[in-house]
Amino acid sequence: MRAQLDSSEATVISPRLHRMLSRLLDGIASLCLLVAGVLLVFLIASFGWLVFGRYVLNDTPTWVEQSSLLIVVYITCLGAAAGVRGNAHLSIDFIRESLPGPLKTTARYVADLFVLIFGGFMAHEGWGLVMSNLQRAIPMIGLTESWRAVPLVICGVLIALFAFANILARILDLHQQEDA
Repeated sequence: MRAQLDSSEATVISPRLHRMLSRLLDGIASLCLLVAGVLLVFLIASFGWLVFGRYVLNDTPTWVEQSSLLIVVYITCLGAAAGVRGNAHLSIDFIRESLPGPLKTTARYVADLFVLIFGGFMAHEGWGLVMSNLQRAIPMIGLTESWRAVPLVICGVLIALFAFANILARILDLHQQEDA
């Protein structure tokens, strides 16, 4: 087996690998949205149970408030990570889009780099919260406070991964354009 590939072989392998990774990351983002959607349905159902328990049974379920606070964090973080993958997150791009070609490309790389750094920071600090709250219990639901920080770690890792994939996709697209 040769240690080096000539440029024609490299262009054949890179797009295939790029498509495969892109499908995998799209699947992960879709899974995030699916889990967030299921959690949203559970959140709505639990509030329905809260209202029914309070006004019909005259026995308010105490676990609903704490579990809903926990679920909202998961929904938000999973949705944010999927938003980074789909480039559906909030951004102000009219300045970047008005720049000439090379500056526009550089601004896109810088923006993705900032998102990647933010995701890494979020995962790192979230992990610190997970580890520091292992002994504190969430009232009424019997889980530790660490469960509130787990979505920060998951979301941070996914945001960093998706931002890195965006950078990699731009690099591959540039190389494909140069070869054409």
